[in-house]
Amino acid sequence: MQTDKLSLSHRRVKRRLLVENKLSFFGPESELSIYDTYRAASRIGLDAPQLMYCGMVKGKKIMHEGNQGEDQGQIFLPHESYVMPPGGYVEIDFPEANEQQPTTCLTIELAKDRIEIISERMRDLTALDDVEHDWQYQPQIIHTHHTTDTQQLLEKLVSLFTHNHPDKKMMMDLAVSELIIRLLRQQGRDVLLSYSRQSPDANGITAVIYYLEQNIAQPLDIEQLCRCACMSRSKLYVEFKKQLGCSPSEYLHQQRLKLAAEMFQNGKTITQACYDVGFNDLSHFSRRFTRFFNCTPSQYRGKYRVKNS
Repeated sequence: MQTDKLSLSHRRVKRRLLVENKLSFFGPESELSIYDTYRAASRIGLDAPQLMYCGMVKGKKIMHEGNQGEDQGQIFLPHESYVMPPGGYVEIDFPEANEQQPTTCLTIELAKDRIEIISERMRDLTALDDVEHDWQYQPQIIHTHHTTDTQQLLEKLVSLFTHNHPDKKMMMDLAVSELIIRLLRQQGRDVLLSYSRQSPDANGITAVIYYLEQNIAQPLDIEQLCRCACMSRSKLYVEFKKQLGCSPSEYLHQQRLKLAAEMFQNGKTITQACYDVGFNDLSHFSRRFTRFFNCTPSQYRGKYRVKNS
């Protein structure tokens, strides 16, 4: 998220706290809060009375799921989402926050009744074939890299919450609904991916997902995917996008980039990760990685080197 989209509104407010300085805005069955932290701190508690969608804006956090002693926690970077269920609790470290470069994040609290209404509508409109999933929200922590579309939606929500507009309430209502749909879609996608690993032959799409995961570094072979799915090319594209929200090619690129990020966390070099996940051009890999993670491969590796040092 571009920080200048936030600065016009909340930076005018006098700073009261150095850690988790909070400014809140209220919308239809929702609340948006922007947090700035101006000094390094550790084990700062955060609870979620309602479902809380967290988006990292600037800097780095380390999230600990509850009071779990000396666990290393999970790094939370810009362009990532962290969803806490109602009643959830995390503890947060701010290892890099300072006066010149504060750590900034936002949260959006979503009412349970609103989520249930959207769940019911999705249940009526679409289903995951042969998979036991009815779009009901499952109360669990979700930590994921979000897409460019989700990033743009978060920026739009910040603008709607923090600025006056003649149709503000209606537009906020639509944007909050879209955020809930994306959350439920991500959850449904996770269910589908897990199911494909357990039962790869359940249907055509699970067979395709399983094949792609088993051959992640190989060139994309659409004809082979059609054989796996027992579908024509056009049918495969329609069904794959309906259930995963992207084309097989884009899915494969996303999985390669996520795998490369895991390799960076485990100490592999940029060149090693690039070729190991199936990219043939280092410059192309770097451009795709930067667009997907909103930081360069070297910047991403640097974040994890600090953690592991």
